Amino acid sequence: MDDEERARLVLAAAGLPPESLAERLPLGGGTYNTVEELRLTDGTRLILKIPPQPTAPGMTHESELLGGEAEFCRGAETVGVPAPRVAGVALDETAPTGRHILLTHCPGGGWDSVEPAQKASLRRELGGLVARLHRVTGPGFGYPSGVFGPLTADWRTAFAALYDGVLDDARRYRAWLPLPVDEVARTAKLAYDALDEVTVPRLVHFDLWDGNILVESGRSPRVGGLIDGERMFWGDPVADFVSLALLDDIRQDTDFLTGYQEVGGEIEFTPSVRRRYALYRSYLYLIMLIEVVPRAMDDGQVAWRRDAVAPELTAALAELRDLS
Repeated sequence: MDDEERARLVLAAAGLPPESLAERLPLGGGTYNTVEELRLTDGTRLILKIPPQPTAPGMTHESELLGGEAEFCRGAETVGVPAPRVAGVALDETAPTGRHILLTHCPGGGWDSVEPAQKASLRRELGGLVARLHRVTGPGFGYPSGVFGPLTADWRTAFAALYDGVLDDARRYRAWLPLPVDEVARTAKLAYDALDEVTVPRLVHFDLWDGNILVESGRSPRVGGLIDGERMFWGDPVADFVSLALLDDIRQDTDFLTGYQEVGGEIEFTPSVRRRYALYRSYLYLIMLIEVVPRAMDDGQVAWRRDAVAPELTAALAELRDLS
């Protein structure tokens, strides 16, 4: 089927008149799914995500991401956090529509329009929203897709599987890393005992960099929506602080941390929490260095990641060694 026909089938599957489709607009910025906006004749705007074919190169944790996005959106709705709502989803390749997720549109754009004087209040609001997200609990630890096996009763087992999966990807794709894979693995294990402090599986978005935080601009800008929750897992809320301060340190973001604590978020950077934070930083930065291979990124992107991301990975692992 062509893209137009598929879009109409998706609308019909969601209980919407297929003839109401007025326009399809491809959206850039996504690095995994194909994303387009569907505009309907009544002015409704919807977001359609189509995953790549199962045979396409990818990292292990990227299997069945649509289910994770649905989990995130449903969880966010239960605590009143602005995020897309699920209008329709099909996770089975044999569905007439193929695999897809159809989401409501969130208002807002990037942070470029935010004045420096407005950023503090936005970061404080964001902190409160993330604290509310972290109230959502799951049935066990790990990725909801089950790509690394069933959800587990303890976080150490789940996260060790996640980390081992990324290292296996590094070996499989022969990805460049600033340190040998086995050395990374040994260093990471130094912090695994600290994971035992995490006893409740909570919703972790894990991709909350600025590009996934929409801002409604104006005299009093506000967060319009937290989007692209497809990489969520059930785990330790501290893990969310990595992307929220990408290539930086959330401990320096007093506005965010104030907002987080005002709404009941609990965070105290004890030695144990610092070890977990360093461990999660190393996990994300490994992903960012390894994914350049299956994504076939261009030379400029590869160079940037080696120059900007690799030192952060090395620093996180060095902090782990020092704290252990």
